[in-house]
Amino acid sequence: MTVAAEKPPAGSRAGRGRSPNLAVDPTPGRSPRQAVPFLVPALVLLAALVIYPLVYSLVRSFFDRSGASFVGVGNYVNLFTDPRTLTAFKNNVIWVVVAPALVTGLGLVFAVLTERIRWATAFRLVLFMPMAISLFASGIIFRLVYEEDPNQGVVNAVVVGVHDLFSDPSPYPGAQPRDGAAFTAAEEGFTSSQTFTPGTAVTVPLVGFAPGQIPAGASSASLPPSDARELRGVVWLDVSVGGRSGALDRGERGVPGLAVEAVRDGRVVGRTTTGNDGRFTFPDLGAGDYALRLAASNFALPFRGLTWLGPSLITPVIISSWIWIMTGFAITFIAAGLAAIPRDALEAARVDGATEWQVFRRVTVPLLSPVLLVVFVTLVINVLKVFELVFVIAPGSVQEEANVLALQMWQVSFGTGGDQGAGSALAVVLFLLVAPAMLFNIRRFRREQS
Repeated sequence: MTVAAEKPPAGSRAGRGRSPNLAVDPTPGRSPRQAVPFLVPALVLLAALVIYPLVYSLVRSFFDRSGASFVGVGNYVNLFTDPRTLTAFKNNVIWVVVAPALVTGLGLVFAVLTERIRWATAFRLVLFMPMAISLFASGIIFRLVYEEDPNQGVVNAVVVGVHDLFSDPSPYPGAQPRDGAAFTAAEEGFTSSQTFTPGTAVTVPLVGFAPGQIPAGASSASLPPSDARELRGVVWLDVSVGGRSGALDRGERGVPGLAVEAVRDGRVVGRTTTGNDGRFTFPDLGAGDYALRLAASNFALPFRGLTWLGPSLITPVIISSWIWIMTGFAITFIAAGLAAIPRDALEAARVDGATEWQVFRRVTVPLLSPVLLVVFVTLVINVLKVFELVFVIAPGSVQEEANVLALQMWQVSFGTGGDQGAGSALAVVLFLLVAPAMLFNIRRFRREQS
């Protein structure tokens, strides 16, 4: 028995306005021909700004400085034998190992902590503000922040202030005995070239500091009378106008509070301090010959902080500047990922008795791991290309110690080197270092969208 197919009524919606021979496009709006006009401008810019420079740099890296002679892989061989390039490689390794991990860790901590404060948005805005400043301008700021002079550098001003709270400054920084006084400088201080016996009165003229440095209670200096049982002397500022050099003149003031030591056979056997008139006395030395020493603590120059921009600290200083700038970037991304975490998982862990640290370590961090990985890889790419901060913060005398690959590439190509063949080889090497991280991020983005 054959059943005829039922036709829709003539006036029904199923049969209205539809032609039986009209094919319906299953993917409307996805014709490649329609997309070409929109892609052409982007493809032209991509070819002009990325593909052409990349191909040209690759070809140019096989030629010499002038670009006329083919040298093969000679430029690449020279890269790995040049001390400056090897230093740049070493510094880039330090950057990659230290900087992205610290920024990601700080971003995670701040993003989690700011969730618990009322003004979280304002706090994150303040931390993100350094990103609004160019790296060049940030470099100028940090060059001033780490200036060695405490009157200009903020860091050294703080360090000197804290140091002076716990350590008294020397009373007469930079002072020294006059040349004719027969004292020799040593690490322990100024020691007399000759020896003295009890019953002698020793005169010690000082120079090298202004009269204004002498305390207000200082009185006129005078030679003490000799005593056969004591070794005595006087220390004064030998700066009277019209007086005799090395002689105690009227009106010259004594130097109070100066530590004086009696030395015998290389050992300190007596210590005393000068009075307001500059006199000192050793009453219990006993018979024998003694040398006098003015302790180094009397004349030590004031603490002026650390040489932050010196060869030993320049790389940590620049890394700290970059961390300050990029932490806001990490906080913004991690906070966005944190907002997407299902709160049910966190509350369930708390209900089960987990502490906040356990919730953070076993729930928050695993759920945030995809975001943390993307942030970390992005920061690695940024670190490999760092240039402006190193160029601006590091003084010319220590740029070699702070050198990185991007700066070395610029110096070789356009700086004092002027060798664009070697510079192109460095550019290719830098691209090969960055490419794996870029491909990793691209593949991860595609996996998340699929």
